[in-house]
Amino acid sequence: MADLVDFSQPTLYLSAALIIFNPTFWNIAARQEYHHKSITKLAGGNALYGCYGLAVTIFVLGLIRDAVYERALRQQPTHPALLSFVSQGLAVGLVASGNVLVLSSMWALGITGTYLGDYFGILMDDMVTGFPFNVTGSPMYYGSAMSFLGTALWFGRPAGVLLTALVFVAYQVALQYEDPFTAEIYAKREREQKKKAK
Repeated sequence: MADLVDFSQPTLYLSAALIIFNPTFWNIAARQEYHHKSITKLAGGNALYGCYGLAVTIFVLGLIRDAVYERALRQQPTHPALLSFVSQGLAVGLVASGNVLVLSSMWALGITGTYLGDYFGILMDDMVTGFPFNVTGSPMYYGSAMSFLGTALWFGRPAGVLLTALVFVAYQVALQYEDPFTAEIYAKREREQKKKAK
């Protein structure tokens, strides 16, 4: 195993920590906002500005995570099987497809839809069911995981494959918290609208 992954490299652990931290942070921050309006208060009572502030924070944290991931990969050993023509082609396909899923979902949802606006009370009129949500219910998470794996293959680093598995697990855990909570936010709105209609 030591030939595949260099566990002595601190960047490996820093990358793993950021992979776990990011979805944990945004879920905790969003819950605090929903229950206590913490971010809205910091934004002077403006929920939209609060959502934009969280969006910038999440985006910057993502850039930092990605930069540390790339640095971690560069300090890890390569494996010949991951440097083949097929592996490199797969890498390009995964990164391209992953970015299509991520960017098209951001386009479909907009800034507030992408960056947890529903926790701020900024709800979408209707559920987005077109592409890429007709491919997967969580295109940003699966697209991101695909990009991580593609990058690992491009660099030919088994450690990247290991870190990608951690990305996938972290996102699956996040979805266990996010999906039911978000569904309840919209169900609550629907119940309130029905009450008003009576």
